[in-house]
Amino acid sequence: MRNLKIITAYRGTAYHGFQRQANALTVQEVLERCFSKVLNEPVTVTGCSRTDTGVHANMFCLNVKTGSNISCLGFTRGVNGELPDDISILSCEDAPVDFHARFDCKGKEYIYKMHCSESKDPFAPDLTFHYRRKFNIESAKKAAEYLIGRHDFKSFCTDSTNVSTTVRTIYSLKIENSGDSVITLVKGDGFLYNMIRIIVGTLIDVSEGRIAPDDMPHILEARDRMCAGRTAMAHGLYLNRVFYSEEEMFAD
Repeated sequence: MRNLKIITAYRGTAYHGFQRQANALTVQEVLERCFSKVLNEPVTVTGCSRTDTGVHANMFCLNVKTGSNISCLGFTRGVNGELPDDISILSCEDAPVDFHARFDCKGKEYIYKMHCSESKDPFAPDLTFHYRRKFNIESAKKAAEYLIGRHDFKSFCTDSTNVSTTVRTIYSLKIENSGDSVITLVKGDGFLYNMIRIIVGTLIDVSEGRIAPDDMPHILEARDRMCAGRTAMAHGLYLNRVFYSEEEMFAD
C-alpha cells in the first residue's frame, strides 16, 4: 500500500469548502472522483484543513492511500487531465505510510486579499474582498502586534465546541500594501474556525476607528466573540502554505 502526498491549489468560488458534504459540491468530492478514476480504485483523501465555502488555496496538502503502481508524474498528469479548471495538482510524491496531511502539519500560513478602492476590480470579484474605503495601515499594524505570540483566541472564533483548547500561537502577522491592494499574511501553529476572517474583520474595524489598537489585549482577555470585530468575507481568504517541519516554517 502506497501513501501519496499531494499538493493542490484551487479556486474555492464554486465549492462549499474542502470537506465532503451530503448536499453540496466540495473540493474533496471532486478530487476523490478524479483520483478514483485515475487510480482505478475507490479512494478517500485526507486534507490538511477544512476551508470554508468560497475560500481558496494556493497550497493545500492531502494524502491518499492506494494500491496502484502509477508513477507520481503519471498520476499528476492523469488527474490534471480530469479536473476542472479551478483545481490543479501541483505535485505528488510517495510519503511514509503513516504520513497524515492534517495531524503531521506543524503550521499554516494564510493570506487575505483586499482591494481598497471606490471602484471594484472587474478581473477578480471573487478573489479579493472589495473594501470601498482607504485602509489605515498604521493603525492596523499597531493592533496586529498584540496578536503575535501564544494567546487564547476564543474571542476570534465563531465556534469552539469541537476543539479541546482555543489557545494558538501566531508566529507572524504582516500587513502589506501596494496601490489599492492590501494583503494580510498570518502564520501560526493552527487556527480556529473563522479565526483569520475575524482577525481581518477586527483590523478593518480598527482601520475605521470602531476599535482602538490598544483594545486588542482586552478583546483577547474577554474570550468573547462579541468583543471582537466583524467576520471578513470568505472570498478574500487563501490557505497560502502548509508546513511539515519547523525548519521550513521559519525559513523566511
